[in-house]
Amino acid sequence: MIPTLEDVVRITGLCVDSQAVTGVTYTSYQELAERLLGLAVTREKSSLIPRTGLQASLGVASTRHETGESQADYMTRMTEDARAVLAEEEGAAADRDLRRFLILVIGKLILGTRGDPVSYRCLPLLEDLSNVGSYAWGAALLAHLFDSLGTSSRVTGVAGFFPLLQVWVYHHLPSLGRGEPRWARAVPLLRRWRFRRDEQSLRRQVTMIHDALDSVSFGHVQWTPYVGEDDAAQPWVERGRPYFGRDIWLHSFNTVVPLHHRLVARTLGLHQSVVEFPT
Repeated sequence: MIPTLEDVVRITGLCVDSQAVTGVTYTSYQELAERLLGLAVTREKSSLIPRTGLQASLGVASTRHETGESQADYMTRMTEDARAVLAEEEGAAADRDLRRFLILVIGKLILGTRGDPVSYRCLPLLEDLSNVGSYAWGAALLAHLFDSLGTSSRVTGVAGFFPLLQVWVYHHLPSLGRGEPRWARAVPLLRRWRFRRDEQSLRRQVTMIHDALDSVSFGHVQWTPYVGEDDAAQPWVERGRPYFGRDIWLHSFNTVVPLHHRLVARTLGLHQSVVEFPT
């Protein structure tokens, strides 16, 4: 079992049916960053920028999640702070702020990096803002995640958009009981769930998840969790459907990885018999 393009589309609502996220990458983004974002680059040969600098430019640097505050209230408060700053801008300044916001979302969430810095790699694709929506950001997200999951076991952190994996597990392995339903019919599916808080130590949680995964039976796996979904309310699903169930190359700039659907036959509803191995 692996996440597929259908999982990405249904969970995140991001497109997979548009232009590949690829193009020229640079050893230095200094000129582009200063011209398109109005931000100084202190490390000339780096493609990364401190996250706090971006947040400060959007007026949300000092916004912290307060104790006891719900995620919804936190996001509402942060959105109001950002709007108060952005409402004062117009013309070229508004375009600059939109690029800053997109760099933060794409470079820290969709194509997330390890640690605090945010990647500049997508900046050339943001020069023409009218064209940003024509890229297959969902396919790039999956390519980046697959590439990051192949990291050496000696590296303590991996990159990528992990809420995709979390919600994917909620739908495909419900017996693990890791998520709590919030809004039954909300779309994309990411909006339906609240992460379940666990007060046990991280080591204990990981041990319990390992044990649960080792004991999951075939009957407890939901191989086709999207049967009965109202696809009419999800136009992004209809647009991406021609790409579901196909072997395809996934692009994320210099990373190109194959998605082999032949290896996930059960996820596609092709339920072959269980292979019995001699003990």
